[in-house]
Amino acid sequence: MDVGRPGRMDGRFVAGLWREHLARAVADWVGTGGRPPGLAVVRVGEDPASAVYVRQKATAARAAGFLVEDMVLPEDTSMERVQEVLRDLAARPEIDGLMLQLPVPPPLDADVLLEDIPGEMDVDGLGIHQAGRLATGVPDLPPCTPAGVMELLRAHGVNLSGARALVIGRSRIVGRPMAQMLLHADATVTVAHSRTRDLEALVASADLVVVAAGRSGLIKGAWCSPESVVVDVGIHPRREGGLTGDVDWQGEVPRVQAWTPVPGGVGPMTVAMLLVNTWRAHGRREGHAPLEAPYAS
Repeated sequence: MDVGRPGRMDGRFVAGLWREHLARAVADWVGTGGRPPGLAVVRVGEDPASAVYVRQKATAARAAGFLVEDMVLPEDTSMERVQEVLRDLAARPEIDGLMLQLPVPPPLDADVLLEDIPGEMDVDGLGIHQAGRLATGVPDLPPCTPAGVMELLRAHGVNLSGARALVIGRSRIVGRPMAQMLLHADATVTVAHSRTRDLEALVASADLVVVAAGRSGLIKGAWCSPESVVVDVGIHPRREGGLTGDVDWQGEVPRVQAWTPVPGGVGPMTVAMLLVNTWRAHGRREGHAPLEAPYAS
């Protein structure tokens, strides 16, 4: 597999390019009298990780010139009340993108709640409408994390055509849409998970490994081919402090062609793609085109 710029794939840097690119586009649009893009994020409960993620999204969106509505509902909010909030936000003309921060506390049903977000406003790309578009090869607002992975690979010149890609994880948020996006890019895709037999052999034979299993250290860095590209979507607290991913490099510099750090790899790209999706949703209503990438293909 061709790798244009091997080594550490810096998600913070690439995401920063996108955020600056968007900020200029928003400033130009508003400067000519246009309405700024609007993003609403609904969070239920006080899960610490969710609070951090929402704060990051809201901060990035405001810095790019977006109107942001950040709504926090109590942990014991009923299904009916959350649905009412989502429908009310969807009806507001200044809101272009609407997302529900996952996970939601039980007994709330995330699948049902996501269907109260209109498909054209589903900037997280997790509802049935957007999932169906992606599955049929006509993506519109793709899920942000796998979209961020694809942009990170593109920015670093990774040629996916014909590559043997292994996706470890099968969630609706990352694993399944990730596999579909790689298929659309002409990769040959295998989907594995924590119960897959002989996972080490699959990892060793892959050109690209995207790990999104949600289990710290599930994959050993020594399993990876020296010619491979490894994308680690996982993020977990270390016992001794700091963060780690789903890949255990055993404290060494990864001996592969290219890899993502944790933190600073996929996470910033997820936030950037949420803004890109919101700008795209805004453009359909206001009459401007989506942005081209801020770097050469």
